Amino acid sequence: MDEATQALSPDECWEFLRSEEFGRLAFHLGDEVHIAPINYAVDHRTLLFRTAPGSKLLAVVMNPDVAFEIDAYDERTARSVILRGKARLLEEDEAHRAENVPLRPWVDADVKYNVVEIAPDTLSGRRFDLTKPWTHLKP
Repeated sequence: MDEATQALSPDECWEFLRSEEFGRLAFHLGDEVHIAPINYAVDHRTLLFRTAPGSKLLAVVMNPDVAFEIDAYDERTARSVILRGKARLLEEDEAHRAENVPLRPWVDADVKYNVVEIAPDTLSGRRFDLTKPWTHLKP
């Protein structure tokens, strides 16, 4: 990596993941790859998200291989973290874990009663020093 790009340590990746609540989940559904925005929370060193019955739930039951990405930037730096791992629907006796983390649903939690855990196989992150302050992009 060049001087403008630095790798994040695993601890820095988890710290960044804990500081955010929205990311993108990539998953297989049949022969297609899909990506969807989700809200999530970190539970120890796994991710949790809620979902209603539908494509995300069907996809992780059929093929648990997923990827998850978050990013953020300011005027001088950008950061991103990519996690690849296995997703699984938590059993009813495990779903209470979602109550112990700051998992804020976008819609009524009664609709999104399924709790999915993503256990990481790989985790990587980078910080980028932007070559030009991005102040010109702000209105």
